[in-house]
Amino acid sequence: MAALLLAAALGTVVARPLTMPAAASPGAGREILLLANPIHIDIALPMDDEVRVAFADLIPAGLPMDMPGVEYLVFGWGGRSFYIETPTWGDVRPLPVLRALTIDRSVMHVSVAGLIDLSHPAVRPLAVTAEGRSQMIAAIRASFVRDGSAPVVVPGAAYGMDDAFFEAKGSFNALIGCNTWTAAMLRAGGVRTGWWTPLPQLLDLSIDLHQGA
Repeated sequence: MAALLLAAALGTVVARPLTMPAAASPGAGREILLLANPIHIDIALPMDDEVRVAFADLIPAGLPMDMPGVEYLVFGWGGRSFYIETPTWGDVRPLPVLRALTIDRSVMHVSVAGLIDLSHPAVRPLAVTAEGRSQMIAAIRASFVRDGSAPVVVPGAAYGMDDAFFEAKGSFNALIGCNTWTAAMLRAGGVRTGWWTPLPQLLDLSIDLHQGA
């Protein structure tokens, strides 16, 4: 346990990348949002023309990106069993939890959202460059499993009418999980994070420590 706590502390304090790339300095007026809950952080991208074009291939799966009032496209990567079978905390069951603590296949959860209250404590706006956001979009797109050029939807797995699950690349486990994927996407966009941030609180703290440092 002590070794794990030390690894988590070092993983938060040690920056990744070690030096700030030139393109990572905020400045071009692009903003993304991080949406946190006690175990997971999603990335919300404002629905502009770049995002709409980049993820148009999700529409055939039933994702209502063109519905009036859509302001954000929200992405989260995670373990297949726990993510799909636990839409609310009241749905937590032992087997999905066990799989989440060991090794599971991964999925991408994508949902649409309207206006988001930027003052909410679970919402964190982050400024990135235009180039950084484009690179982040490319990294998110590269996380989908594809059949030809089309992302592979998980049939019947949506929570409701405003979301969908897709097959994703990589295996999920408790040490390399949803928040390490989120951190990797942020780094693709020029946001420095800690080296290893398996918990949302550690990822958030690492951004405080390293962004702009």
